[in-house]
Amino acid sequence: MTQKIALVTGASRGLGAAMVEQLALQGWHVVAVARTTGGLEELDDRVKAAGLPGAAGLTLAPMDVTNEDAMRHLCRSIHDRWGGLQLWVHTAIHVTALSPSPSLDMKDLDRSIATNLRAAAFLLTMVEPLLRAGQGTAMFLDDPAAANRYSAAYGITKAAQMQLARNWQAETARTGPRVLTPTPAPMPTATRARHYPGEDRSSFGRSAHRGCAVDRADLTLPLRWQPLSSARKGDLP
Repeated sequence: MTQKIALVTGASRGLGAAMVEQLALQGWHVVAVARTTGGLEELDDRVKAAGLPGAAGLTLAPMDVTNEDAMRHLCRSIHDRWGGLQLWVHTAIHVTALSPSPSLDMKDLDRSIATNLRAAAFLLTMVEPLLRAGQGTAMFLDDPAAANRYSAAYGITKAAQMQLARNWQAETARTGPRVLTPTPAPMPTATRARHYPGEDRSSFGRSAHRGCAVDRADLTLPLRWQPLSSARKGDLP
């Protein structure tokens, strides 16, 4: 493969969308997965509207990560078309309404387990061979808010997801693929708004672009939010 291929699951908003935007502007071809077709189309429009030299395109995959047949088909299609992946960023998440632990709704818990844990675990089994073929890197983003009060369903399933990622990270430290578990800087997302209602978000995005450098010389990933409309070629890693 000559072009770098990335898979971003949970790509239509928040950190996932920001990762897609920045990767595409750095020349990656990104397979963007999300449930909402409209959100993916808006993301594609933003990338195209930026019109930066060297920007690559997106493959839009309006799919639910909890649909295992769909994820299996997607990964097979990636294998058949590109042979492997150089990057997988998993940001798909289900965040429930805040509630005390004794008031935990079992339907919310079931959906949180399905999205935050089972889907991540199933995708790991499907994506791992693609990363191995492409000498790629996997990234799971940690979230300190999972430990907040009134976040039981989200907290326990997000913690389980991150433990899964760290187990995989330890198992592949010598053999690859590389697994990263960074904590991103705050972003003005719907998830954060649930955990920090009333927070002043005016400063988000004002800070200079900060990246997370990966040992591979050609891969630098953004972990501080930057609106695509403010990006210039010189601002990209």
